Amino acid sequence: MTDALVEAARESIAKGSKSFAAASTLFDKETAARAWLLYAWCRHCDDVIDGQELGFGTVADPRPMAERLSIIRAGTEAALKGETTGEMAFDALGRVAAETGMPARYPMDLIAGFAMDADETRYERFEQTLTYCYHVAGCVGVMMAIVMGVDPHDEATLDRACDLGISFQLNNIARDLAEDDARGRCYVPAEWGDDRVANAKRLVDEAERYEASARCGTPALSFRSAWAVLAAAGIYGDIGRRVRALGARAWDERVTTSRADKIGWVVRAGLQAATRRRRYGAPIARAGLWSRASGL
Repeated sequence: MTDALVEAARESIAKGSKSFAAASTLFDKETAARAWLLYAWCRHCDDVIDGQELGFGTVADPRPMAERLSIIRAGTEAALKGETTGEMAFDALGRVAAETGMPARYPMDLIAGFAMDADETRYERFEQTLTYCYHVAGCVGVMMAIVMGVDPHDEATLDRACDLGISFQLNNIARDLAEDDARGRCYVPAEWGDDRVANAKRLVDEAERYEASARCGTPALSFRSAWAVLAAAGIYGDIGRRVRALGARAWDERVTTSRADKIGWVVRAGLQAATRRRRYGAPIARAGLWSRASGL
């Protein structure tokens, strides 16, 4: 699958997410191309909502938030119906959805997450924060699993993929606590109180629970897909772990992982993927974790 649409999507991920781009190189060519196509749509929608370009800076956009949501919802619905929109991101989603049989509810779940941000939803309980995490990241994990060849009806494996997305988002919230506060956003549940360091630790501790659960879904994946997933889990997990380790200094500058760290995780994840059925073949129970069945 090599054409202008795929190449444009590949360029989008190369500029917008070095971590995701690094992990995607581990996929086979077809899966990588589909992952890039899905990412291009996710990135575009996120940029429209946040007024950014490839996740960075600020782009002046005078359109009301309701209009922006309407635009991405209409483009997404058209793409899922198989219509050509002329917009790279929407056409990318249309192709990957058609090729994988992806249910429309998952892209629409992500748009519902954008609406939660647009409404500046406040969260009283952690369960509500987790529901938000599903809508902005967990459903992306589900879509990525389908891109990797998981049957859209394999709910057990999709639950584990959802867990990985939730883990990523919990780490992101911990990393961005100061930045979000400056923007007037708060994803930490009110019931936790206002201690930033304590809240970051709790978020990362929870993220590790979901990361551990997600690893149990890798026996259902091909070796190369499992390799990519485990590498991404380690890379994003380390972001949260560094935030936790830094304590009050975690927000002096944006926490990232170095190129050497990423390479290290690629190597370690390859070994984990090769032994995934022995390591993760007896999956840990999901008791106590957020559930797609009961959380929506």
